[in-house]
Amino acid sequence: MLFNPTGFAECLQEWGDLEKDYQQVQETHRLYKQKLEEVTRLQNNCSGAIARQRKKLKELAASLKECKERHGTEKLSPEEMSALDEVQDAIKDRPNVFLEMEAFLPKKNGLYLTLVLGNVNVTLLNKQSKFAYKDEYEKFKLVVTVIIFLISFCCVLLSYRVLDALFNFLLVWYYCTLTIRESILISNGSRIKGWWVFHHYVSTFLSGVMLTWPEGALYQMFRNQFLTYSLYQSFVQFLQYYYQSGCLYRLRALGERHNMDLTVEGFQSWMWRGLTFLLPFLFFGHFWQLYNGTTLFRMAQLPECKEWQVVMCGCSYLMLFMGNFFTTLGVVYQKYMNNRDKSKNL
Repeated sequence: MLFNPTGFAECLQEWGDLEKDYQQVQETHRLYKQKLEEVTRLQNNCSGAIARQRKKLKELAASLKECKERHGTEKLSPEEMSALDEVQDAIKDRPNVFLEMEAFLPKKNGLYLTLVLGNVNVTLLNKQSKFAYKDEYEKFKLVVTVIIFLISFCCVLLSYRVLDALFNFLLVWYYCTLTIRESILISNGSRIKGWWVFHHYVSTFLSGVMLTWPEGALYQMFRNQFLTYSLYQSFVQFLQYYYQSGCLYRLRALGERHNMDLTVEGFQSWMWRGLTFLLPFLFFGHFWQLYNGTTLFRMAQLPECKEWQVVMCGCSYLMLFMGNFFTTLGVVYQKYMNNRDKSKNL
């Protein structure tokens, strides 16, 4: 309950209490700054020690390889052979341990984050902050996917160029935001890599080109096909989110997945369990991208085609198709071969 002094003596007493509390605040803040400086020194020492370890391990591995090539292993005793094998195994495992350590240490931003954010440190230094940011990223994707579905549905019903521009601007903003957030997550230990990262850069470019496509006969010719594809894509991403988040939850509970792994817009090797219903939706979406690309290239052959956006969108859709289709096909083949090898070993 707040204290409301009514007399001069009570005001002086309140001021005395505030002075004592102020001194305590100053002491707490001084201790906080001191601990912060200690943490910074520890971070620098740890980062330097890891760098030195990496350099020395690399030199040691090269020396061991050179010794084996020069002298062979025939002259070594069984004890020396066993020790050599243990050292080589430890050297192979050590980089993974260093990566886990560096996930909690400040690091330099990659080129993309440096261009967007500058040299701001984006490393989250405790597990709770990392998990909170990752979960917020997943919720962000789900909410915006639903919004994209609703706006694209409105665009199908209402043929207004302003509404189309708003929809394409939303797509540009969404994919740009995803690329930034994913770069921050990768800096904090998430393992989304390869095509599924590059996919969002291509999607950002495609949405930007669609945003600049002027009103005309060719735009209207492709408009309904594009909006219908967007509706389907949002529906598939909605299915993927719930399926992948369920898979990740089970696999993390069993200790088979990394806690910073994400749901991504594509098929991953860890999604193999019970996937029969999702693969047809994914492949149908991939071939729809191919259909969009071929449609745009046919439109580019028309005499009235003057817009450069037609060819650029066609190239983007073909790139999305090839990346999505062959990456998904490669993961399916890899998982099939792994399951076959396991069956042979049983």
